[in-house]
Amino acid sequence: MQSLLQAAVLVPASIPSPDWSGFDIPLPWGTLRIHGYALCILAGIVAGLWLTSVRWAKRGAPEGSVWDIVVWAIPFGIIGGRLYHVFSSPDAYFGPGFDGTGDLSLIPQIQRGGLGIWGAVVLGIVGAWIGCRRAGVRLPAFMDAAAPGLLLAQAIGRWGNWFNQELFGGPTTLPWGLEIDADNANFPAGVPAGTLFHPTFLYESLWNLAGVALLLVLDRRFNFRRGRLFWLYAMYYTLGRVWIEAMRIDDAEQISLFGLTTRLNVWTSIFVFVTALAVFILLGRKGRPEPDTVYLPGREPAKPAVTGDAGGTEDGVRDTDPVVSDSESRDNLPDNQNGSRPDSAPTEKATAAPSGSKPGTDATAAGHSGSTATGSASEAGTSK
Repeated sequence: MQSLLQAAVLVPASIPSPDWSGFDIPLPWGTLRIHGYALCILAGIVAGLWLTSVRWAKRGAPEGSVWDIVVWAIPFGIIGGRLYHVFSSPDAYFGPGFDGTGDLSLIPQIQRGGLGIWGAVVLGIVGAWIGCRRAGVRLPAFMDAAAPGLLLAQAIGRWGNWFNQELFGGPTTLPWGLEIDADNANFPAGVPAGTLFHPTFLYESLWNLAGVALLLVLDRRFNFRRGRLFWLYAMYYTLGRVWIEAMRIDDAEQISLFGLTTRLNVWTSIFVFVTALAVFILLGRKGRPEPDTVYLPGREPAKPAVTGDAGGTEDGVRDTDPVVSDSESRDNLPDNQNGSRPDSAPTEKATAAPSGSKPGTDATAAGHSGSTATGSASEAGTSK
């Protein structure tokens, strides 16, 4: 017990700032800097794609279609995320009050951080729509399959903010407070060195991981369709984003509504939550689609032709017995009395069938009326 207490004392009562933020790859014309932020985003994309592809395949989607979709969705999402960040935190790019003193060359430098999830989702959906149309599948079906994977990607990608020492909350004395280097550009002015801050990146990461588990459980229980799981994801994420965003102290666009001034992302989260709730309810009132398929109308895979037994038709039913009309066919029938073949001379055709026989059935064969050979002739070629 005493050793456990000593170990607890040795554990630092804070989250340290990272000593490593990337590495350089030497090239003939210089070096290529690989940032920890970019690696976290990439790891999140890989994990999210894996979960999405597994769920997409279970819904009966065509093989390989997930890649046809994400090749459009990911670039659109990155562009949308960057644009949202630029316009929600415009001072560095356009100057305070858009006075033109900013640096526009910073806009494409996403390795410095700054991807807004709302822009990423909106333009990402546009890209996914293009990919779904090309693959012949329904966008709402893909959105449902991708919702938990999207939340998983966000949970992992948030650790990129830790490598960049950015997007933290206010000062705290909690044992999981986040250390920020005092000489870092993101360290708040006027705050004593050594101050700990709320690790909002960690709060959001844990919130998102819990959401992944929740979405998977709810989807297994209720089997959501029509995009309802995606809108449930939007409600869950924005519910956490409101209180996490309110803790942050980094510079952001402030918006005043209803006499309240707060960060743009807070208002955006509230708006998205209300919209997602309304859409979720409306889609639930429409019921389940019939038929429940991931394919667009007219893009379903061709069904294989159904074939019957040899000599049969497409529905597996054999043709009716052919009428034996020539003497050579009759000659092939065994004689009822002794099993031998009749003479080669033709046998007279019966002029009338005995009473009780079926129309169109030869009642006599080789002049023996009522013999059992009649049954053999009428059953020739019939499937049993």
